[in-house]
Amino acid sequence: MKKVINVSIGGRTFVIDEDAYAALNNYLDNFQRKAAMGYSTREVMDEIERRIAEIFSEQLSCGQEVVNIALVNKVVDMLGMPDGSENEHYSESTRSEFNSYSAPSRKLFRDKEKGSIGGVCAGLSHYFKQDLTLVRVLMLIMLLFGSMGFWLYIVLWFVVPEAKTAIDKCAMYGIPATAENLRMFHQKK
Repeated sequence: MKKVINVSIGGRTFVIDEDAYAALNNYLDNFQRKAAMGYSTREVMDEIERRIAEIFSEQLSCGQEVVNIALVNKVVDMLGMPDGSENEHYSESTRSEFNSYSAPSRKLFRDKEKGSIGGVCAGLSHYFKQDLTLVRVLMLIMLLFGSMGFWLYIVLWFVVPEAKTAIDKCAMYGIPATAENLRMFHQKK
């Protein structure tokens, strides 16, 4: 018989066993200590907790009700540490599960950091892996040869969400939302 605890991670509530809670708490403490980003450390910690909550939700939807130590180990290996160091205290079976983890697919977001008006062309260039200048020229050609380019841009501006968080930016570039990648996007601010 194991003791379970209700915890809130990334704004979601999970039931987690005592061993898994201790391991996750230890990971988050080590992560915060290694992140050492000053005033933006809290933002990075919020992002990492949201990512942990997403992974837990995906895994728990498969019929499992309680977060156990194996799931915490899998998540810790997926995310890693902000300085890129290894998590040497986890087993080889967990590492093989991590290596079979596939990278997320790209998602369409507006990129206001690289965009000049609404970030639509910059977001499209990331999504289709094309040069930003090429996408802008194509949009301009569509604008000049009819109003379709204008209306397409306006519709995409309202429909496509802006990449505000580091997790959104990872999805926009099609890279996994690991601790190192989340930290990289927070440093660019």
